[in-house]
Amino acid sequence: MPMSRETLGLLLGFIGTIMFAGTLPAARIAVVTLDPWFITFARAALPGLISLVMLLALRRRMPPREHWGGIAAASLCLVYGFPLFSAFAMQTVPAAHGGVVLGVLPLVTAAGATLIAGERPSRGFWVTALIGSSIVVAFALREGGGSVVAGDVWLLASVIVAALGYSYSGKLSLRMPGWEVIAWALIISLPIVLVGAALTWPARASEVPLSAWMAVVYVGLFAQFIGFFFWNAGLAMGGIARVAQIQLLQPFAVVLIAAVFAGERLQVETVTFAGLVVGTVLIGRHMRIRRF
Repeated sequence: MPMSRETLGLLLGFIGTIMFAGTLPAARIAVVTLDPWFITFARAALPGLISLVMLLALRRRMPPREHWGGIAAASLCLVYGFPLFSAFAMQTVPAAHGGVVLGVLPLVTAAGATLIAGERPSRGFWVTALIGSSIVVAFALREGGGSVVAGDVWLLASVIVAALGYSYSGKLSLRMPGWEVIAWALIISLPIVLVGAALTWPARASEVPLSAWMAVVYVGLFAQFIGFFFWNAGLAMGGIARVAQIQLLQPFAVVLIAAVFAGERLQVETVTFAGLVVGTVLIGRHMRIRRF
């Protein structure tokens, strides 16, 4: 039986989510020795140059004039806002903690899809989205000991800009290939990020450990670029609000990555919370969403 367009969109969204899940652990490694501003500029400069080469090699035409406002908004949110705010957050909170706080991102993205992309989720969808987000928030409070720290403010800011960026890029992906949306968003920011990377280049670059450079390469190639190939295509196929709920699983992916690469202990409670979230995603998948 062939896979439906919506199911394929959810699958692509899941692949993108897994790539995004490495963002905070990688940023946490990088900010130990690199300035957050440099990380923000460098992670956009690398895929921006690759995007330019790809579009020229494939002889892709520039998007219509009416798309540039959305591309600029997506660039502001996803190229500058989220990377910078999350890098600042990683200076004060662990990656696993940041991952669980980002668990409210799907709910905020659904709201953005309503305001920006004109989607109209049903009441049942909102209920399941709230339940899923509540489970993730409960998990976050449990992991953080019930307290809110300064890094959480930066994480909240990153949630807002990411949700807006996803909504703009998802809307654009209905009218142009998803990979071109992120490519053009990176290209229009290229002059600024190249100058910014040069001005914030570490004074003692040779002393920066290889792990920090590899972390920047990861967030640049996968979290800032390749991940959006899958993510934007998924948003276009399955709908912004619906596919965004897949990111309810991202906090648990972050914790798993931290367990594998940082030696943190994976607890049974984490798996239990993840199972509950999967249940809300599966239920929400059957809730109606009107798309325009």
